[in-house]
Amino acid sequence: MLKNKLLALFVITSFLTNFIIPKASAETAFQAEKFPFKEMQIQVMPEFDYPEGWSRDIPSLLVGQYGTITNKSGQDYDGKIEIPVPAMEKGFEAFLVAEFPEKNKPEVQRPYDVDKENGIITWKPAKAIKNNETYEFVIEYYTKSINVKDNKIFTYELKNKADIELLDVIFYAPMDAKEIKIEPKAANNSKNEYGEELYYYQYKNVKADAGLKYSFSYKKDGTESTMEAINKKQPPNDENHSGVTATDQVVKNGGTTNSSKRPIIGLGGASIIGIAIIIAGLFVFIGLKGNKQSASKIASHNKKQPKKTSPTVKKDNKTANSEEKKELRKKLLTGKIDQEMYEEEMKKLI
Repeated sequence: MLKNKLLALFVITSFLTNFIIPKASAETAFQAEKFPFKEMQIQVMPEFDYPEGWSRDIPSLLVGQYGTITNKSGQDYDGKIEIPVPAMEKGFEAFLVAEFPEKNKPEVQRPYDVDKENGIITWKPAKAIKNNETYEFVIEYYTKSINVKDNKIFTYELKNKADIELLDVIFYAPMDAKEIKIEPKAANNSKNEYGEELYYYQYKNVKADAGLKYSFSYKKDGTESTMEAINKKQPPNDENHSGVTATDQVVKNGGTTNSSKRPIIGLGGASIIGIAIIIAGLFVFIGLKGNKQSASKIASHNKKQPKKTSPTVKKDNKTANSEEKKELRKKLLTGKIDQEMYEEEMKKLI
């Protein structure tokens, strides 16, 4: 009798184990369609900057993607996030994955993995994403996908596995680029204060697997990056750049104040594009985002933040300086510091 009871208990336990474990596994699996994007922005920047050790024989293509996803799975989610990336493209190099746990606070980097075979980058958020709540992140990567012939040309294709409520795609032409061509034709374009061309698109209610694809070509001599070129220049002092607000400057350059056509460049003042920059045109986008917090306020807030320190020893000071310079560039791009403060802090690191 005891043996029969033990046998029955064993059978029941085995059945429950086989039933429960797969269910638990399914609950933690990432299903992209259940995490639609509230907002997504893509920034595509050919020859914008070069990672350390990059051969100048091949132009770099920096892509930054950040957005806000909403947990529509019906329960809290404590698994990994999966975002498609062109991991099989020539020279693909993931540079950054970070999240924004608090509004108006710096991003926090997360450890990540790249699955080249399936073309995805994965990471686990520091905290579970509660049901119906949002999660903000940024990823950045480089590729060597620019083909160099008589001109330089590359294509960018968005691979989205979830619906996107509001999508911005922005192309930054390299400094001193000529004969710039982009297909499909951009609905909006402008120049920043350094003369750099920016092209941007805005979409609403983009369906999963939309397959948006762009072709970009230009001519440019030499291998100087946009960052290097901008560092040598000062913004021109003319009437086209004397607008009091970012919106003023856009209107002067043929832009629009129609809020339905405004490109967004920030998700609640969050930072983006870890390597990026000093582009004064960025203030145009920050102004058009509709963010009521001024750049000066963000800069003031940022002064109160503790400066990142490096745990490296003295022989690694060069590396530490490089990281601090990247941080400064991020802050400038997102309006957390102004150009004057950026230059002052950079001098301290030279």
